[in-house]
Amino acid sequence: MQPKHLTLVLLVMVLYGSAYPVGKIGTLGAPPMFLAAMRVLCVFLFFLPFFKFKLPPSRLFLPLLGFSLSMGVCTYAFMYYALSFTSLVAPIVIGAQLAIPFGLILSLIFLNEKVSFFKWILILTSFIGIVVIAYDPAFIDERIALIFCILMAFFYASANMMARYLNEIDTSILNGWCNFLAFFPLLILSIFLDGNTLSILTELNLSTILVILHASLIVSVIGHAGMFYLYRFYPVNMVLPFYSLFPIFGIILTYLMFDEVITTQQLIGGFLVIGSVYLIHVENKK
Repeated sequence: MQPKHLTLVLLVMVLYGSAYPVGKIGTLGAPPMFLAAMRVLCVFLFFLPFFKFKLPPSRLFLPLLGFSLSMGVCTYAFMYYALSFTSLVAPIVIGAQLAIPFGLILSLIFLNEKVSFFKWILILTSFIGIVVIAYDPAFIDERIALIFCILMAFFYASANMMARYLNEIDTSILNGWCNFLAFFPLLILSIFLDGNTLSILTELNLSTILVILHASLIVSVIGHAGMFYLYRFYPVNMVLPFYSLFPIFGIILTYLMFDEVITTQQLIGGFLVIGSVYLIHVENKK
C-alpha cells in the first residue's frame, strides 16, 4: 500500500475509533434515540443534493429497507444506548468487534458460505473475550451496556450482509435512502422514549451539536468515503485487516479524553476479541 493510502486508512481508523468516546460525550447532553435520529438526519441532508430521491431497482426495495432498519435504526440506537448505560467506554469499543464473528455466522446461515474449523475457534474465542470483560469487577454493574453493545454488533453484521445485495446501487443513493428511511422510525421512537423531542432539540448545547456533526459528517461521511476511495485501488481483503486497528485507537482516545485506564481483565478480554478478529481477517485474506 502506498504511503499516502496507508496514511489515509490509519486516519479513517482513528475516526472510527473516535466515534465511541465522542459519542459518550453526546449521551451526556441528549437521549440515545434522539442522537441516533439526528445523526441519520444530518447524513441524509448531506447526500440529498446527490441522490435527489432517485429510486433503486424495485427488486432491491426490500433489501434496502432491511439494510436501513438494521444499520440506520438498530445499529446507531443500540450504540448510543450502550454508551449511555456505561461509565466505561473501552469495553464498548472492544465489544463492537463482535460484528465480524456475527457476520460469519449470518453468512453461514443465510448465504451458505463455508466457515472453517479454525474460524469457529476464533469466533468462540472472541465471545469468550466478551465474557471475560463482562465479569470484570469494574464493569460488572454495567452489563446492560454490554448487552446493548452485542445487539449493536449483531445488527451491524446484519446490515453488512444485506449490503451485499445492494452493491449495484450508487453510494449516494444507498446512503440517501438508508438515512431517510431510518430517520422516521428513530424520530417516532425518540418521541415515545425520550419525551418532548422538540424541547430536547431547542435545548441542545454546543458540545452535543458538535458530537452529532462529528458522528454524521466526520465518521459516517468522511470515514466511509475514505474507505470507498481505498477500495478503488486495493482489494477488500487487503483493506479489511486494518479494521482491527480502530478499537485500539478508540481505547487510546478513551484514555486521553476520560483518563479511563483499562483493567487487566479488560486487557485480556480485549486481546482475545481483537486478536481473534484480526486472525479472521487474515484467514479471509488467504
